[in-house]
Amino acid sequence: MQFIKYLTLGVALSVGNINADANESIVDETQIETAKQLVQTALKSDLGFQIVESLTTEVGPRLAGSEAEKRARAWGKELGEELGFDRVSVEEFTMPFWDRGELELSLTSPYQQALYGTALGGAAPSKKNINADVVYFRDIHALMGVAEGQLKGKIAFVDGDLMVKSQTGAGYGQANQRRRVGWQHAERGKASALMVRSVGSDSHRFPHTGMMSKNDDKWASIPVIAISNPDADHLRRLHNLGKPMSVELSSSSKWKGEVNSGNVILDLVGSETPEEIVLIGGHLDSWDLGTGAVDDGAGVAITTAAAALISKLPKRPKRTIRVVMFGAEEVGLLGARAYAKKHEDNLKNHVLATESDFGAQTIWQLVSNVNSEANPLIDEIGKVLSPLGIVRGGSEVPGGGPDIIPLAAKNVPTIRLNQNGMDYFDLHHTPDDTLDKIDPEELAQNVAAYAAAIYLAADSDVDFRKPLP
Repeated sequence: MQFIKYLTLGVALSVGNINADANESIVDETQIETAKQLVQTALKSDLGFQIVESLTTEVGPRLAGSEAEKRARAWGKELGEELGFDRVSVEEFTMPFWDRGELELSLTSPYQQALYGTALGGAAPSKKNINADVVYFRDIHALMGVAEGQLKGKIAFVDGDLMVKSQTGAGYGQANQRRRVGWQHAERGKASALMVRSVGSDSHRFPHTGMMSKNDDKWASIPVIAISNPDADHLRRLHNLGKPMSVELSSSSKWKGEVNSGNVILDLVGSETPEEIVLIGGHLDSWDLGTGAVDDGAGVAITTAAAALISKLPKRPKRTIRVVMFGAEEVGLLGARAYAKKHEDNLKNHVLATESDFGAQTIWQLVSNVNSEANPLIDEIGKVLSPLGIVRGGSEVPGGGPDIIPLAAKNVPTIRLNQNGMDYFDLHHTPDDTLDKIDPEELAQNVAAYAAAIYLAADSDVDFRKPLP
């Protein structure tokens, strides 16, 4: 396996003598200057792009629980060792493995036409080829009103609207309901299968996959297929013309038992308070239709590269910086939950956490959810990031990223460097999630922001933690 050859950083990083009185300033001029140097170094470095290029090219798609995700963990461990992290480890956990299998899907009435679709995570296989009439539902709310047994022997199709492109991804949660819970209502109606409009904002014939929700700890017992937005548009037009529709499908997706997954842990050990941890990361797994460049190879690359640049300083920051490449995020935050459980007794020492998992476009906003007395430091971080086009947002914004949810639930403070997600739902969970969608300069801006922000947080004595409720 060919790995990244670590490059000369281009700008010398240094730490001067600290003369400021800590009681007079929450952050001193030397730390500010070091953070600014990190920004300039990161903007001139292509390390982040090298990392995501290596992951997507040498490992490829990384379905949670698959052999490819196992190879990705080996890749992450080797990368951490090559980049000089002080501690590198893999924390394994077990998980159920769902495999996509093969899908054949076509319109058979009013005429023959291939449809572009993909099985949704957790879907059952078809026991035999299904060729059945389609019952159209304008949206998920219409399907929710179906009577028990009303759809027996039919294929339900839930339409919806194309997601509006948005910097923040607004609208995803509502649109995602048809993907997550539609199967429960289709099964109540005794449907043979369910098709849903893809949850995405693109107009290409690329279906969007994703995980469904369980119901009383049970998964779907019927095939559930997401079809591309243009195909959904086509079915709507046929319905509006009053044309009876039939579809033939055969799907072999299924659960395949328990397997191992894991989280890759890379530590830069703090120089003064190593027991205190500033955690950053992204998720190592991806859906298998593309190569997982945007979701979330970019996040792994951004956070790893940022920490690697900090590692080249003459002295480690006071606190430990921990990069976590979370496993099995796409199938229910399994790696994040496993991490929170394994480190439950030490979460009080996790002083700050954040994740990069919203693509690879530029960061535009810094938000936080920390002790009010720590907000002045977050404000100072905001000032350092301002030349990157990043504005200081809210100071009581829960979050930090999907994999940070289990930590935040245990009172771990968070920040979030919000990215421009205008193209995110064009790409994520589709065959179009590939390396060519990442702009190296935009990725470098992300690395610069993370490097400066995390350095200042880790080299601080400020307590970000809120009092326990």
